[in-house]
Amino acid sequence: MSLDTLSDVLRSVRLQGAVFFYVSGHSDWAAEAPAAGEIAPLLMPGIEHVMEYHAVVRGTCWAGILGEAAVQLSQGDVVMFPHGDAHVVSSAPGLRGSVDVRWYDNVRSQSLPLRVAYDGPNLQLVPPPTSDTDPTIVCGFLGYDRQPFNPLIAALPRMLHLRAGDHDAWVARFTEQAAAESHARRPGAEAMLARMSEMMFVDAVRRYADSLPAQSAGWLAGLRDRYVGRALALMHEAPAQDWSLDELGRRIGLSRSALHERFVQMIGIAPMQYLAQWRMQAAARMLLETRSTVAAIALEVGYESEAAFARAFKRLVGKPPAAWRREREAVV
Repeated sequence: MSLDTLSDVLRSVRLQGAVFFYVSGHSDWAAEAPAAGEIAPLLMPGIEHVMEYHAVVRGTCWAGILGEAAVQLSQGDVVMFPHGDAHVVSSAPGLRGSVDVRWYDNVRSQSLPLRVAYDGPNLQLVPPPTSDTDPTIVCGFLGYDRQPFNPLIAALPRMLHLRAGDHDAWVARFTEQAAAESHARRPGAEAMLARMSEMMFVDAVRRYADSLPAQSAGWLAGLRDRYVGRALALMHEAPAQDWSLDELGRRIGLSRSALHERFVQMIGIAPMQYLAQWRMQAAARMLLETRSTVAAIALEVGYESEAAFARAFKRLVGKPPAAWRREREAVV
């Protein structure tokens, strides 16, 4: 197939990187982040969800979801929280920091990348400068759309740890360049870091997919399955086509029942249900990125009736397409 299904999904969910902190810690320190749902409207208005990542520039630290075991990070490592869990980065496991959501409300008005420092033992935020020997990390945020349908994010773990020594030197190069851009504050640094963050996320997804055991289930595992991957590629390449289980099965070399069983086992939903949800995601992208009418978009994604499309969209998103478009445009 000519279509790269993963790239198609990444384009559709509108991955966007923005907002960066250049953080250092001294003595016994901890930087605690609230759940993404609390800070997304403050950091990225108009973006449905944000995930935070931390790249270790110098030294070592610990990171983990609140209430769960932390992992140790070394220089060049990156840790990501795809589902936006509240988490803490600290000098030792078990430390907690203070959280004030109001602080994030003023971040966008600051000159980015923003430099902050944490100092113990009270674990309070204090102004720079800091010592050249202090552990230092670059903290960034990636925004993406969760609605109407984002199969990729659902397939990722709550925490992704990318070690600098695994596979190749890409992660180490990312942390070095991120540190340089954050430190120098050159014109265009925010845009540079945003694009780098998106590339780092794509690399993280590919590496995670490569690490999955052979018998894994889920959307990423489905991509590499001989039959399910081809069925996904066909539906993504031509979502408006009048697909049926029989036609999909014929194209990939499986019977109707065998395709249904294999697809549900790997993806968790039936092929036709997946197609219906993906059509709504494709429609959502067109609603936001074009001035096409709802009727024209309905035809583009395989609906002959605007009314039928509007009903399907409302069932999945909770609002009719025109109202959803107006609401999203109002906050961007």
